[in-house]
Amino acid sequence: MRIVPGRAERIPSEQRSATVTGEAWFDPVLPATDATTITTVFFAPGARTFWHHHEHGQILQVLAGRGLICTAGEQPQVIRAGDTVWVPPGERHWHGAAPDSFMTHTAISLGTTHWAEEVADDA
Repeated sequence: MRIVPGRAERIPSEQRSATVTGEAWFDPVLPATDATTITTVFFAPGARTFWHHHEHGQILQVLAGRGLICTAGEQPQVIRAGDTVWVPPGERHWHGAAPDSFMTHTAISLGTTHWAEEVADDA
């Protein structure tokens, strides 16, 4: 058994730009453990991830604000505080804050994350 505090100790929040459009801060909760990572992400309005998929899927728990999530070939869907999203293994998607709202979510990523290109503005 392992009790994990609300965030990883001695690991600073990280502002990312290589896989995110806009301003987003990643706060590690659980560094890679048994091919699972848990990260709380703070997205500024309009910020979003690049296209990506996860080897064994991903769970998103929206903690605050309002955002969007989009599976390739579909229209973006609104997600709000209190929502939980299951993204199946290999499903190409992106997620982030709505244009007029911040969003915070906890991302539980299972297996390797495979990053792709930036999301076009019309997505």
